Amino acid sequence: QLVESGGGLVQAGGSLRLSCTGSETSVTATMGWYRQAPGKQRELVASITSGGTTNYADFVKGRFTIFRDNAKNTVLLQMNSLKPDDIAVYRCYAQQPWGSIYWGQGTQVTVSS
Repeated sequence: QLVESGGGLVQAGGSLRLSCTGSETSVTATMGWYRQAPGKQRELVASITSGGTTNYADFVKGRFTIFRDNAKNTVLLQMNSLKPDDIAVYRCYAQQPWGSIYWGQGTQVTVSS
């Protein structure tokens, strides 16, 4: 349902941009990313509603930006000033107003110190 791209390896302080593309029904959904590092619980990174309201975890505020292009059914996560603490599998999701939730396949983000 959701196709992700954009993960990879970057040096500390560098940037990556994650992309998540859904079907035409994604335009009504709240979309965003969770991440999960080895041995840690999954945590919400950022989300954006269909109307463009954004929400960020405290640990990414000022470094990450989420935005969406409804014409392309795509949401993007621009990640700047990456740290080794950001190493995780990032997985996008889309949750419809009626509760249905869809997941991307996940993409690995690795930051070298």
